[in-house]
Amino acid sequence: MADGVKHDYHLVNPSPWPLAGSIAATVMALGGVTWMKGLFGLPQHTSWLFFAGLAGVLFTMIVWWRDVVIEANQGDHTPVVSIGLRYGMILFIASEVMFFVAWFWIFFEMALFHHVRAGSAIEDVRTAWAHWPPKGVETVPAFQLPLVNTLTLLLSGTTVTWAHHALQTGDRKGAKIGLFLTICLGILFTAIQAFEYNHIITAKEFFSEEAVNSGLYGSSFFMATGFHGFHVLIGTIFLAVCLARLLGGGFTPQKHFGFEAAAWYWHFVDVVWLFLFAFIYVIFGAHGGA
Repeated sequence: MADGVKHDYHLVNPSPWPLAGSIAATVMALGGVTWMKGLFGLPQHTSWLFFAGLAGVLFTMIVWWRDVVIEANQGDHTPVVSIGLRYGMILFIASEVMFFVAWFWIFFEMALFHHVRAGSAIEDVRTAWAHWPPKGVETVPAFQLPLVNTLTLLLSGTTVTWAHHALQTGDRKGAKIGLFLTICLGILFTAIQAFEYNHIITAKEFFSEEAVNSGLYGSSFFMATGFHGFHVLIGTIFLAVCLARLLGGGFTPQKHFGFEAAAWYWHFVDVVWLFLFAFIYVIFGAHGGA
């Protein structure tokens, strides 16, 4: 903590990164619209604006978090500040939980009450909800690749816990091994899901040509499982950064919130997948489409 400071709070120095990040995120959003629909006189499928914004966002993330690490190493993260960081991470994870709750909600709505919607006076609604799952959809067998991915994530939960415990007890070698294994398991999960998606989408193994407009079923299935896969990718990068810091001499048994936050996030990813596997693949995916 800087000399002369008489309180436990960290008053950060003026930083350009909040403004830079906001500008980059705006450019990325406008670039996404341009890429999909066309904007500002640019034709559809023009992608350079989106990737320019994405590069700005990634750059801001790197330099902003670098500054946070420097502040921590300088002693600015007092016990009071550390509590605030923990509250912030908890609230972030809670917001992520609510994101997945929305997709579970619509999936349960379809699975449990599609027969009610099928009695609608509107023909299009009756047609859309007449079958569960929609015609042409063969649900993905739960006890094949999804089960393998479940076991993969459960194992990764044990290795990240091992790494965390090892770091707390001063066993840096054990922490490095556990963290490396967790990253490898995260990469394996992503590879298996990519293989599964290839068979679903490209090979038409479970979604036939008849299911090209699978409606809310397709939207909820791919958004829930796809965004979970995206979270696994982000968590893997999060853990890889922690491993790089650990190899560089960072973290101590007393101060390692960056790693602790990554471990919390990884356990959140694990728990969400267990719910996805139990409900979307096993319980409500037990019967194939007509």
